Amino acid sequence: MTNEKAKMSVGKKIVVILIAVFILLTAAAYFLGVYYFSNHFLPGSMVNGLNCSYMSVDEAEDLIADKVGAYALTIVTRNNGQEGITAAQAGLTYTPDGSVKKLMETQDRFKWFLAFNQKKNYELSTATTYDKEKLQESVRNLKCMQEQNTVEPSDAYIKETENGYEIQAENEGASLKRKQVQKLIAKAVTTGVTSVDLEEQGCYKKPQVYKDDKTLVKDCEQMNKLTSVIITYDFADRTETVDKDVIKNWLVKDGNGDYTLNREQVAAYVNELGYKYDTFGQTRTFITYDGREKTITGGDYGWAIDQQAETDGLIQAILSGETQVREPVYAYSGWSRDSNDIGYTYVEIDLTNQRMVFYKDGVPIVDTSVVTGNPNIAGNETPTGCYAIDAMKSPSVLTGEDYAAEVTFWLPFAGNVGIHDATWRTEFGGDLYMLEGSHGCVNTPYDQAQIIYNNIGIGAPVVVYK
Repeated sequence: MTNEKAKMSVGKKIVVILIAVFILLTAAAYFLGVYYFSNHFLPGSMVNGLNCSYMSVDEAEDLIADKVGAYALTIVTRNNGQEGITAAQAGLTYTPDGSVKKLMETQDRFKWFLAFNQKKNYELSTATTYDKEKLQESVRNLKCMQEQNTVEPSDAYIKETENGYEIQAENEGASLKRKQVQKLIAKAVTTGVTSVDLEEQGCYKKPQVYKDDKTLVKDCEQMNKLTSVIITYDFADRTETVDKDVIKNWLVKDGNGDYTLNREQVAAYVNELGYKYDTFGQTRTFITYDGREKTITGGDYGWAIDQQAETDGLIQAILSGETQVREPVYAYSGWSRDSNDIGYTYVEIDLTNQRMVFYKDGVPIVDTSVVTGNPNIAGNETPTGCYAIDAMKSPSVLTGEDYAAEVTFWLPFAGNVGIHDATWRTEFGGDLYMLEGSHGCVNTPYDQAQIIYNNIGIGAPVVVYK
């Protein structure tokens, strides 16, 4: 038992001694590492892109100096183009200034045993110098910086096409921010960066408006909506079309930045319509019952567009977005909207020949002698021109300063002047009107007046001429 106890005691001592030796060796190795990395870089130390692991200050500075001398910067331009600047072109040199030593002193040497799987990148610029003028000149001489290779960026815009308005994409161009390029390359050569991408670094000028710009998209949609409408004016045997080619000239932006229509320009267009198609009070060429051509002036018959109301109506029609056939809003209307607005149902009165013809749908159903106003008495002559039947009354009493006459058929067309039966007369036509003429009215045989009254309507044209 005594021998066994002695053997166990010796074994324990050996274990203790081994542990102590291990601890001492470990401590020695640790402090040896601390000492070593007091003047050497830790594992994974990258200085200006160079692996300086386990190097002393001098070794690291020699490596940096060698690297600087062989330095070349790759400059990636737009569309994968590449150019370069060498150390010689930049006047690049390395002069130790203690920055490497200072960098080493900042590392945590007491944790050197944790550094084997780490990687630290350091950038030093103070020890690397370049010739400022030489580098700037080299940058200015790059192909991408030349005027002939520079394309200024352009904004996206709205273009008129056959199918409407479309957004044309912006052009990125190829124009560099020169000061920014100079700063970027100067930093690169002093820190040892071997490649810079000018596009990634935002060195290119950019358009201010892109194709997906919300305002641009909204403007294009509004312009297309307004100009896609087709308004067709119906003037019977003629038409006028308001389409994109017309509307595009009226587009303006309102106070909210939305596209709308310029009222003054729309009003000018409506005024042109009136000038072209209005006939109210206009001079007309008229073919008489016996084929003569007469120029008719005066009267109140015809068409006249209500300028203000139609301007409002046209604007609303376009804003509605609905293609449509439109009739203008009229202040005055005739019976026919054809070029011949008198049409084919009308009364024709020939004062010289004291003859009246009534056409219904182009067929003369009344052709009679009449007695018109006495031209020898001031104010009694029947007025010439083109008029419209203003009213229809049966029976009626016609009154004046010195008369009151009962008639059965009364068709006024020029104030108190009108067509009516005259049963008190036994004769019509000839020269009776020169001596026994009326106060201006057209005295008509009863039966003929009845036919006219039964086949005409308010608004029918009455053409009076000499």
